[in-house]
Amino acid sequence: MAGGAYTNLKQLMGLRQHARHISLLPQAPASSVNNGRRRTHLRGRGLDFAELRHYRPGDDIRCMDWHRTRRLGTPYVRVFTEERDRPVWLLVDQRPALFFGSRFQMKSVAAAELAALFAWHMIDHGDRVGGLVMGDQQSAHSTPSRSSATVTAWMERLVALNHGLHATRPQKTSGTALAEGIDHLARQVSHDGLVILISDFHDWDGHCLALLRRIGRNNSIIACHISDELERNITPAGTMVITDGQHQLQVDSRDTTVAARYSNDFNQHFEALQASCYREGIPLLTFDTGTSVVNQLQVHRPWSGQ
Repeated sequence: MAGGAYTNLKQLMGLRQHARHISLLPQAPASSVNNGRRRTHLRGRGLDFAELRHYRPGDDIRCMDWHRTRRLGTPYVRVFTEERDRPVWLLVDQRPALFFGSRFQMKSVAAAELAALFAWHMIDHGDRVGGLVMGDQQSAHSTPSRSSATVTAWMERLVALNHGLHATRPQKTSGTALAEGIDHLARQVSHDGLVILISDFHDWDGHCLALLRRIGRNNSIIACHISDELERNITPAGTMVITDGQHQLQVDSRDTTVAARYSNDFNQHFEALQASCYREGIPLLTFDTGTSVVNQLQVHRPWSGQ
C-alpha cells in the first residue's frame, strides 16, 4: 500500500483486489478475551415478506397467518422470498482532525482506504453500498447501490474531500460534528442494514451514543477507530511545535507531566468510547496509521459478511 498524506481514486480502485481476499468470517467469539468486545449478533441476509395468499396443500404450516385465518374463516399463509442483499452504509470521516499522521499515512488516508475495502467487499458479495463522507464544511452522500459505477463516483467525491485537507488551513470550530453525520444516517437507514463508522471519534459524546442506539434497534453497527502512535504517546517526539493553522505552541514532550496528561486525555476518551460500544454490543475495531489497513483488517475479521 502506498500510504502518504493523500489518497487517490486509482489507489482506492486498486484495493478491490485486496477486498476479494479478505475474510470477514469471525476469527473468535466477540466475547473473546483477545478482542475485549461483547458478544454481538450482526444481522445478515434473511427472508423478505412477499405476499399473503390462500393456503395451498403442501404449504409450510409454520407460515400460516393465524390472525388473518381466524378473522376471515379461511386459511392464509405468508409467503417469503430470500433476501438477496442488504444495504450497507459507510460513514467516513474526512475532517481536519484526521489530517494527521506521524509514520506511514494520515488518519484520513487510512479512513478512506478502509471505506474502499469495505465497499468493494460488500459489492462483490451482492450487497448495496452507500454512505456519507464527512468533510469539514461539505459532505458527500450516496444512496446504497450495488452498482460499481455508483460506488466509484462516491469514491471520487471522497477523494475530493480528502484532497481538501491542508495542515495550514485553520480548522473551523463550526465544522460538521460527528453527531450530525450519525444523525444524517439515522434519518436514512431503515432496517436490517449494516452501518460502519470510520473515524477517530475525537468528538464522540452522549448525543452520538443516543443516535447509534436508535440505529442499532433495527440494524447492525461496526465502529472503526483510527489513531496514530503520536496521539497515544508524545514522549518520542521531543520538542515540537503544534499548530491549528492559526496559532502555534511549542511543547517539550520530554516533560513527564505534560506527556502523562496528554496520554491520559487520549486514554480516557478512548475508554469512554470503548465502554459505550461494549454496552451497546457494537464491535469496536482499532486501526493504526503505522501500517497498511489491509493487513490490519485481516487480523480483526469481526463478523460474518455472508
